[in-house]
Amino acid sequence: MMNGNNENSRVAVVGAGLIGRAWAVVFARSGFDVCLYDMSAQALKDCEQAVLASLEDLNGYGLLKESPEAIVRRISTTTSLLEAVNGAIFVQENVKETLEMKRQIFSELDQLVAPGVPIASSTSWIPSSRFTEDLLHRDRCLVGHPINPPHVVPLVEVCPAPWTSREAVECAQRIYRAAGQSPVLLRQEIEGFLVNRVQGAVLNEMMSLHEQGYASVEDLDAVMRDGLGMRWAFMGPFETIDLNAPGGLLDYADRFGPTYQRVARESILFDWNAEALGLMEAERRDRLPLSRITERSGWRDRCLMQLAAQKRKFVADGAD
Repeated sequence: MMNGNNENSRVAVVGAGLIGRAWAVVFARSGFDVCLYDMSAQALKDCEQAVLASLEDLNGYGLLKESPEAIVRRISTTTSLLEAVNGAIFVQENVKETLEMKRQIFSELDQLVAPGVPIASSTSWIPSSRFTEDLLHRDRCLVGHPINPPHVVPLVEVCPAPWTSREAVECAQRIYRAAGQSPVLLRQEIEGFLVNRVQGAVLNEMMSLHEQGYASVEDLDAVMRDGLGMRWAFMGPFETIDLNAPGGLLDYADRFGPTYQRVARESILFDWNAEALGLMEAERRDRLPLSRITERSGWRDRCLMQLAAQKRKFVADGAD
């Protein structure tokens, strides 16, 4: 089913789990030849149907320029890491999120990948300096953290280690843009990068408000889903406040800054305790049984595809 053929734009995707196969879709639909590696032949077999299904969904929302079948032909699979990276101009790693696993796979990749070829990790939390410090070619290693699901949500956080070369960073950014993604560059390392730290701040306040009895899980979700998220789907918080006062950002800060400071000082750090989490879990299970998690995840992806299709129409209208 999957049989790539363009060696001049070959990308290696290491790990055929949820994120790895999504990356395969991202690169292949943009014209890259993809070799998808996993040590498990069964995992590779299982992902073939999932990849085609994702492409068919994207095609249904007008998000592909070619047929799903044509794109799938650019994807090959292998249980040989050497075969996967041979001739690759870029490597995207997606193994288990543990320091031990990252160190192991990057040690192997450093020996197998041609010098100068960037190796990016999809890690959500771990700065690459923690698992590349002892590598011979550590200057080509960095983080390329996607947002789930990356074949629908375009943001990629590019986070270099202190020793990552400028050339590797620029190459990664070029390749992500060529693949239709939207890279943002971290100027220095920080645990959790940007997205998870911002998400963590929101989660802390939401969970704390729930624990203190201010609102239900469903109503707190509605605050984002039907309120803030409506604006944040096409502009960020800085632009939001810039537009929410006649005099722009400084005017907004003058009007509301002291109130935000007072609220921040009163905010209570949520400690992720079992009792509070159990109550949140009970409310979520009333809304969605665990048996429907996969089904609902598919619904989420289709909603995001529809939103992505709409954004293509209106984001250009608001560009400078």
